[in-house]
Amino acid sequence: MDSIPGNRRFWNQISSTYQREHDPQIGAAPRLWGTYAIPDAQLHALGEVAGRRVLELGCGAGQWSRVLAAEGAAVVGLDLSEAQLAAAARARGAARYPLVQGAAEQLPFAADSFDLVFCDYGGLSWAPPHLAVPEAARVLRRGGRLVFNVASPWFEACYDEAAGRATTTLHQDYFGLNTIAEGDGATSYQLTYGDWIRVLRGAGLVIDDLIEPRPAPTTPNGYNPTDPPDWAHRWPAEMLWLTHKP
Repeated sequence: MDSIPGNRRFWNQISSTYQREHDPQIGAAPRLWGTYAIPDAQLHALGEVAGRRVLELGCGAGQWSRVLAAEGAAVVGLDLSEAQLAAAARARGAARYPLVQGAAEQLPFAADSFDLVFCDYGGLSWAPPHLAVPEAARVLRRGGRLVFNVASPWFEACYDEAAGRATTTLHQDYFGLNTIAEGDGATSYQLTYGDWIRVLRGAGLVIDDLIEPRPAPTTPNGYNPTDPPDWAHRWPAEMLWLTHKP
């Protein structure tokens, strides 16, 4: 399905509210992964970026891109939403990295352009993975890395839409996730563990690691309440894939 128009409208509509609510968390410190803001220094997922050409798929207001540009990376921030890119441009400051409007499933870059493609949710949550992952692999140079964090199917299957929180009860079929209606015609995507492996391997990527970030019992989720509050300390809420192009 073509989710680009609906997702662009959705993010244009919610951008200002989203940034007002979440920038205090995601912009508070460098290199924070996911809804629990776990430091990359703890997870060791992204690695050294100085001197490398880096693409952020779904940069939002550029919180990650600004940090990596300041560390010496040649960063390009890509986002589907004009409003999100406008927020990134306003917040760019001295880190004058390029901002490009585009979709993760139709990347406007030549093959072999980047040393690192990454996203924290972003493009690989809001584009069909069977299209977006091969595009990411195409624009990677040989030896380049695709690193991305997305929601775990555990979290999605246990998410109670009516209550607006993850619980200890299964509410969705694990094998029926795939596309998730987000309202106003927007669509996000989720695969099973096996389907993620098949999509990544099918794009010619080597899987180096799968990190399931585990917050401390008292770490709050800045996006979704959970019942019990230490849900993600006990079950995987997110999965952080580390891959490379051989």
